Amino acid sequence: MARAQDDRMTPIEIPAQPDVIELGTGPLPGTTAKETWHTQYGSTFARNVTIATLTPFLPDPAKATGAAVVVAPGGAFRTLSMENEGWDVARALAARGIAAFVLKYRLNPTPSDMPAFERSMRELFSGAARPPRADPEQARVRLAPQIADARAAFALIRRRAGEWRVDPNRIGMIGFSAGAMLTMATTLAGEDAKPAFIANIYGPLAPVAAPADAPPLFVALAADDPIFANGGFGLIESWKAAKRPVEFHLYEQGGHGFGMYPKETTSTGWFDAFARWLAMHGYLKAAR
Repeated sequence: MARAQDDRMTPIEIPAQPDVIELGTGPLPGTTAKETWHTQYGSTFARNVTIATLTPFLPDPAKATGAAVVVAPGGAFRTLSMENEGWDVARALAARGIAAFVLKYRLNPTPSDMPAFERSMRELFSGAARPPRADPEQARVRLAPQIADARAAFALIRRRAGEWRVDPNRIGMIGFSAGAMLTMATTLAGEDAKPAFIANIYGPLAPVAAPADAPPLFVALAADDPIFANGGFGLIESWKAAKRPVEFHLYEQGGHGFGMYPKETTSTGWFDAFARWLAMHGYLKAAR
C-alpha cells in the first residue's frame, strides 16, 4: 500500500498558518528543542510543540449550524498528525456547517535529531511497548498541560462565539488516539470545558466513572488496531451504566491511525457515521 511505502519522516519548513491563534497557556516548562514539522504517509506532522495554538475552520455563514468541535489530533503526545487527524477533519466538519477548531496542544519533548526521533518512535510502538493506562486520576496529573490547553481552547471559542457564529452550549470535542485520551481527560477532569458531545476515535476504551451528566459519546475503533483493540470495551459499559448516550463502531479492519486516509476498509466510513450521529443529535441544523 502507498502508506507502507511512504513511512519515511522527511523534515519540512513550518507551514504558513495565517489563522493560528496562540492560546496563552505559556511555554512548556523545561523544554529546549524547537518546534519542527515533517511529512510521513503523505501527511503532515508537528513535534516538540511548546506553545499551544488553535486554528479555526469556519463554515459558510449560510450553512453554519452554531455547533462547533475542538479537534485533537493524535501522536502519542510526542507528535501531532496535523493534517490527517486535524485539518482534514476540520474541513469536513466545516463543509457540514460545523465550526471546527484544530488544537495544537503542547507535547512531550523528543530528540531534535530526526534519526533519533525515528528510533524513539519505533521503540514506543514496538511489540514490547504498552499503551498508556487510561486511569483518569493519572491522566489528570500526567496530562495537566494538555488539559489546560483544551480548557483554554473551549474558553477562547466561547469568548469569541458571537464573532464565529457559535452557540457556547453546543461545542463538542473529537480526538484521535492520544487526542482521544485528551478528549476523555478533558471530559472527566477539564472542569469548565464541559464538551457538549465527544468522539473517541481509536483511543483507549478502559472503564471510567462516567459522570451523571456525561456528554453523548461516539466511539470508532478497528478490531485489528494493534494498540487499543485488545483492552476491552469498558468505556462503552461505563456510559451505558450511567444511562448516557453512546454509539460504538467496531470495524473489522483499519488498523491504528486511519483517520481521514482513504482506505479500502470499512473504517473509512467512520466520518460519515459520525456526521449522521451529529445529525441525529441535532448538530447539523441550527438550534431553534
